[in-house]
Amino acid sequence: MNVLLHAERTIHAAPEAVYALCLDAERFPTLFTGFGPIPGLRRITLNGPLAVGATRDLEDNTGLVLKERIDALEPGRRHAYTLSGLHPPLAWLARSGHADWHFIPSNEGTRVVWTYDFELTGPLAWPLAWPLLQGFMRGAMLRCLDAMARALE
Repeated sequence: MNVLLHAERTIHAAPEAVYALCLDAERFPTLFTGFGPIPGLRRITLNGPLAVGATRDLEDNTGLVLKERIDALEPGRRHAYTLSGLHPPLAWLARSGHADWHFIPSNEGTRVVWTYDFELTGPLAWPLAWPLLQGFMRGAMLRCLDAMARALE
């Protein structure tokens, strides 16, 4: 059982610029500030060259560290990764999350489509996981896209 999140926004910048900001380990943590019980990011550390299969450590504002494995890198078009190493209480509800970013050229710049597919620990997690993720994680995603737009426009 999964919870699928969807956030979308048009950013008045070229797809290559939006893609680069998404992968910028120095700037991106300042843009993902969290929402409600979802903490923001403090630091992203790349564990080797940026490539498919590479891992990154994400330290959140509470000091906990999560892992990302890069699943797709298509410059200016797509970036995907799997988030693991979740901590309680989220770890009680979800095993992992698969994020997929698409950067679509438009007349106004770039339409960014960001999905997150969280694999739940089981069907009993649904009644708690769905409102938590839809309300707060999706809210954090939308805030992040707004911050990216402000940074690039």
